[in-house]
Amino acid sequence: METWVTENQTKNMRLSLRIKKILHHEQTEFQELFVVDTYEYGHMLVLDGAIQTTEQDEFVYHELISHVPLFAHPHPERVCVIGGGDGGTVREVLKHPSVKEIVHVEIDGAVIEASKKWLPTISCALDDPRVTTLVKDGLVHIREAENEYDVIIIDSSDPVGPGVQLFEVPFYRDCYKALRENGLMVAQTESPWSNKDLVARTFRNMGSVFPVTKIYLGNVPTYPSGLWSFTCGSKGPDPAAAPESVSFETKYYTPQVHQAAFALPRFVQDLLED
Repeated sequence: METWVTENQTKNMRLSLRIKKILHHEQTEFQELFVVDTYEYGHMLVLDGAIQTTEQDEFVYHELISHVPLFAHPHPERVCVIGGGDGGTVREVLKHPSVKEIVHVEIDGAVIEASKKWLPTISCALDDPRVTTLVKDGLVHIREAENEYDVIIIDSSDPVGPGVQLFEVPFYRDCYKALRENGLMVAQTESPWSNKDLVARTFRNMGSVFPVTKIYLGNVPTYPSGLWSFTCGSKGPDPAAAPESVSFETKYYTPQVHQAAFALPRFVQDLLED
């Protein structure tokens, strides 16, 4: 008998993947957590029925959400990662030699533990001595911070329930306060195909707080529509400013991809203007 995992990506669209085995399942304090072994994408993390990451395509998302703001900053030393319990964003941030400390804030410790066991290629840097992991609400942590970080990365799940607050103006104001001079923040902001209203609203909300706000795009096959957006707010540096070269290994990110990611299709430009 075949076993499939199905994500209801919108009310009219589903993505199904055939799986070899259910590796882990638990109901955490916050959500239902699955780790499954798929034929197409290897091990996959699923939270409340939504695909979070897979071994095969995770590098696109994690490289884009990390390297774009870090290369745009003149000298990032202290970084805060909100969410991202799988550890992929932390792994990529640590590739930057100027980074001295990462404060990793994940509300659900069970995600971290499951990722360490079942997604070792993604979570491999979580025990690095430069990483301080806090199992707490990222909203509270950022609210309590002031002039502490060069870059804040919001590696959040979908805007459902309490997560909605991570896409609102008060949170972006707190991020602005928590950033140092020349600081940048970036957030994953869903699909311009499947979440048009959210993409436009998030761009408007962040733009009401930061003097420089830009959206960029990448291709993540297991996310709704495959086309994914990231929104970056900056106190000054241009998020689209790419380095001349990269001194470490990447699978998706290049300086050329960095620049091209900000070249928005006309329908996305229209979405933001509307």
